[in-house]
Amino acid sequence: MKLTSPVLGEIEVDDSKVIHFPNGLAGLEHLKRFVLAHEEPAQGEMPRVFILQSVDEPEIAFSLVVPESLGVRYELELSDAEVALLQATAPEEIVIAVIVRRDEAQPDSHGLKANFMGPILINSNTRKAMQKVLDRFNCDIVIRG
Repeated sequence: MKLTSPVLGEIEVDDSKVIHFPNGLAGLEHLKRFVLAHEEPAQGEMPRVFILQSVDEPEIAFSLVVPESLGVRYELELSDAEVALLQATAPEEIVIAVIVRRDEAQPDSHGLKANFMGPILINSNTRKAMQKVLDRFNCDIVIRG
């Protein structure tokens, strides 16, 4: 299928690449289908920022980064219901990402704000995903020197 994204322009979406959020996202529970996209990185490098593009409403897209790129390592415990929703059989299947956005309060800065209280969990095998809304932020902060 084709869709027109305000971030990515016109893109072709392969149904096998769609990520399903059975419960949607916080505040956007009606959005169930997304795709991940990224700019091609330099040879030998991994992409730094991903775009989580809604298939259901193409005008909606979010920037995602892996928390490790921001010096954060999550320690999450999933309930049996969350494991079932993700159809996870091993922790290694789950990729954790956080939504980032430009800090509108300081338009002259290049600063970004990350939503550490609502990480995105994606099962890379089943393409099932969820947003885990946290009431407490439990992570390790890694300082790189």
